[in-house]
Amino acid sequence: MDVEGFFDKVSTVRMTADRSALDIIDQTLLPSTVKRIKLRTKEEIWDAIKRLRVRGAPAIGVTAAYGIALLASGIKENSFDAFSAEFASLKDYLASSRPTAVNLFWALNRMDGVVQSSHALPVSQIKEKLFSEAEKIRDEDVRISRSIGEIGFDLLAHLKKPNEAIGIMTHCNAGTLAAAKYGTATAPMYIALERGWAGTDMHVFCDETRPLLQGARLTAFELHNAGITTTLQCDNMASLLMKSGKIAVVFVGCDRVAKNGDAANKIGTSGVAILAKHYGIPFYVCAPSSTIDLATPTGDQIPIEMRDPDEVTEMWYRQRMAPEGIDVFNPAFDVTNHELITGIITERGLCHAPYDQAFKELGIGE
Repeated sequence: MDVEGFFDKVSTVRMTADRSALDIIDQTLLPSTVKRIKLRTKEEIWDAIKRLRVRGAPAIGVTAAYGIALLASGIKENSFDAFSAEFASLKDYLASSRPTAVNLFWALNRMDGVVQSSHALPVSQIKEKLFSEAEKIRDEDVRISRSIGEIGFDLLAHLKKPNEAIGIMTHCNAGTLAAAKYGTATAPMYIALERGWAGTDMHVFCDETRPLLQGARLTAFELHNAGITTTLQCDNMASLLMKSGKIAVVFVGCDRVAKNGDAANKIGTSGVAILAKHYGIPFYVCAPSSTIDLATPTGDQIPIEMRDPDEVTEMWYRQRMAPEGIDVFNPAFDVTNHELITGIITERGLCHAPYDQAFKELGIGE
């Protein structure tokens, strides 16, 4: 398979050649329609993040960086103080789009650091530096995802039995659609393809991931198109699959990791972790170091985004599938307790409990 050609086809977010717009795949239309859309205004960028047209912690960070660079290029003020004030307003506006994904704030704060450290430069040069920094963030994401993938691949190679496909379970989408390239939870699978494994050497079981179906619409879509043997199952079928012995390992992504190793990921992840613990299946969280929030002591302090009830009652149905007026509980994330996590794979290395000490040893947060 032409792996590079596949990545070019599903490139999640990029800046147009003339730097007039962000060019993204509208993930709300997948898998039936592959459509790229242009984002030019602050409202369009905010809406794309909020409504999950672009999603996944790394991709949100890249989008935020590109977006704030694009918006800053349109600021008319020429004095640093006036430019900085308007930049801060744009930064706060984009930051309000999603409360849980720490990469959003990380990227915006990094871009703000470029502005603040360039106060002696003409505004025109600051604008150029912002575009350069956004490209650096994108390129770094590719390197980070690849490093996570290589560590994860070593785990796969160790667990795989000769002449048998290794069974892998994943939840939500932490694939190339959620990043600049490779993804996080899917990165080990793509590295396996680059290392010469056939798609049939792996059998990936994708939770559909209710209520937004990122596993069904996105992970199954990209892995199937990459030629990897893929099976879709409803979320509540995971226990039976694990009991059957078909699952050797679980890889998931995350949106934020607390200092103690508690990890926030798409709703339902903690249930998968509990089942994996029960059945003795290793459960790995794939986390770029930028998602590790040492200022948050435990998962109890991670804010959980509550979403529109329509996502549960009618969004995916031809007719409403719940009574009118029914109360709906629709959190976007849950937090997996660190005691359920076998290891956290970062680009700097594989971490085991106690996670705060492991993060310190790898220099994360310094």
